[in-house]
Amino acid sequence: MKLERADLTHIVVMVALAALAVGTAHAEPRGERLHEIINMVRQDCGSCHGMTLKGGLGPALVPDAIADTPDDALVATIMNGRPGTAMPGWSRFMSEPEAEWIVSRLKAGFPQVAQAEGAP
Repeated sequence: MKLERADLTHIVVMVALAALAVGTAHAEPRGERLHEIINMVRQDCGSCHGMTLKGGLGPALVPDAIADTPDDALVATIMNGRPGTAMPGWSRFMSEPEAEWIVSRLKAGFPQVAQAEGAP
């Protein structure tokens, strides 16, 4: 079987994109950025979703409450907000991989600010 040049190029591009996706999916922020993101979720998101993320003006963001919501829908809400509601988009303040990390952590139980500072 002989591959055409276009087929080979397509395969190489697809493999490269798959490798990139695997390498960046839910990459955990590090250092000061980790602290900033945890603090942002706890303080900024918490101002509407409740300081314990159990609900307030906005819905609860605890694992049981969001378990059935697709990750990509939650990421889209974080990045773009929800028109007609008080939910703003946060794309000016974080990258999409950071929003993906937030979603993965919300579904697992979001860490406290002290955990970002190395406290037990």
